Amino acid sequence: MIQTDERRATFAIETHGCKLNQADTLALAREFAEAGLRQVGEDEPADVYMVNSCTVTHVADRKARHSLRAARRRNPSATIIATGCYAERSPDALQGMEEIDLVFGNVDKATLVRQVVEWRGEPTVPCATGEEDAHFSPHVGRTRAMVKIQEGCDQVCAYCIVPRVRGRERSIAVDALVGEVRRLVASGYKEVVLTGTQLGSYGFDLPNASLASLIERILSQTEVERLRVSSLQPKEVSDELLGLWADARLCPHFHLPLQSGSDAVLGRMRRRYTGDEYAETVERIRIAAAHASVTADVIVGFPGETEADFRATYDLCERMGFADMHVFPYSVRPGTSAAHYGEQLPPSVKSERMRALLELGKAQARRFRTDRLGSTRPVLWESRDGDEGKARWTGLTDNYIRVRTYSGRDLLNEITPATLAALRDGIVWAEVDK
Repeated sequence: MIQTDERRATFAIETHGCKLNQADTLALAREFAEAGLRQVGEDEPADVYMVNSCTVTHVADRKARHSLRAARRRNPSATIIATGCYAERSPDALQGMEEIDLVFGNVDKATLVRQVVEWRGEPTVPCATGEEDAHFSPHVGRTRAMVKIQEGCDQVCAYCIVPRVRGRERSIAVDALVGEVRRLVASGYKEVVLTGTQLGSYGFDLPNASLASLIERILSQTEVERLRVSSLQPKEVSDELLGLWADARLCPHFHLPLQSGSDAVLGRMRRRYTGDEYAETVERIRIAAAHASVTADVIVGFPGETEADFRATYDLCERMGFADMHVFPYSVRPGTSAAHYGEQLPPSVKSERMRALLELGKAQARRFRTDRLGSTRPVLWESRDGDEGKARWTGLTDNYIRVRTYSGRDLLNEITPATLAALRDGIVWAEVDK
């Protein structure tokens, strides 16, 4: 006998960290739904609660532990699961927490749902028709979907734990990815974000495949309305790749990790570009895609970073005029070579440099948005607050500006032209044609 929604076991997934984790969460949510469980929000009671963790810094580890303890307090009788990069790096530490029932590293995600269902010993109710569960992934809102096209990294930067927790580079077959995009579009998603650990390496292990050819296939063989590339390294931005942005469905947003503007620090980090090469890449992007936003990650306080090194980073960031800048203090990650470097900087120096770059980043973000007031951009509307007739909608432009508007129209999951009208308290307000 088919169980009603009220009798079905429920699950919730809390996702930390990068878009790759978000893609994994989307896949796991679909598998749980196919196994007969009903998804609920993170703040609702759940029979199964999972934290898909990050471990890029010690702060990310602490956040994961806090979330797992909080999940147990909210759901005292639930099955509490830790997975993701922290679970891959330090399974023993998580298994020692009394709040956690099961720990699965990244390599175990492929069998996670089956093992959880077997461990709980409850009957499942798979969909008999093959149709997608109506309760699948409600928190996503069916607006943007993350699609993992590759995983792993062979570059092994000195500070980065990712190669250890994600493994060697490997690409997903082109036909499988085209099929996945088609399925997501048929399910109602308007935007697909291509994500992975090292996107520019996509296809090196497949015949006649590359990131450029994959994008061409998706644009020509699917009905996706917006396609976004999550992150690229400077040397991966070829003229062939940039030429694809002539298609308006390809979102003009480039996330280009910088990490440092000092060539000496970049060398110790084992990054594969110089500050000048980074700047040249940004210039080519802005020529090829005039309305593009460029965002960056920056690390301050890397071992041995001098005041002159930091000044080089600050000056380069100032020249680039980023739309947004994510600034992180260097965090020692056991298992990385930088953890053994001498000249570790004191927290006070890191904090001072963090503060300076954060202030610069805020000023640049404000300038980028102010300069675009009066322009009209396509916006994908993702959420609503308030009642109909007085609703406040939040959406994302193609060039990655978060905007809000008031409208009595039902804008959810619609892409509409919107004029960027005002910047108030850091928020861009837009006007939508009635």
